[in-house]
Amino acid sequence: MKTLSIVVTTPPYSPLTITAINYIKSAIALGVSINGVFFYQDGVINASEHHTIPNDEYQVLTEWKALNKNHNIPLHVCVSASEKRGLSDEITINAQQTTNINECFTVSGLGELVELSTSSKRVVQF
Repeated sequence: MKTLSIVVTTPPYSPLTITAINYIKSAIALGVSINGVFFYQDGVINASEHHTIPNDEYQVLTEWKALNKNHNIPLHVCVSASEKRGLSDEITINAQQTTNINECFTVSGLGELVELSTSSKRVVQF
């Protein structure tokens, strides 16, 4: 079986992020199994719950959520890169635990990237 893992290092407003989404959609259409997407460096900004993009522009978060929901594609966001960019799944506001990472993303370490790389025939980075 053809398997693929994707590494996204570009922010949501980058044309390369849109290319990554379209690449994944094309791979799925060709019958390729997507093992997961790992967001690293500025790519972690894609997971931000509060990052807003104007309505007349490509809605990247909506696309990632659809890929996760409709195709069961795991979306992993690097914990270290996230924290450097102000994203965390452990924020305390008014004595309540919350997160600013969208719920379709899983906070992971670089070990998950290694796992995705070893379990796929091919790894593509955007």
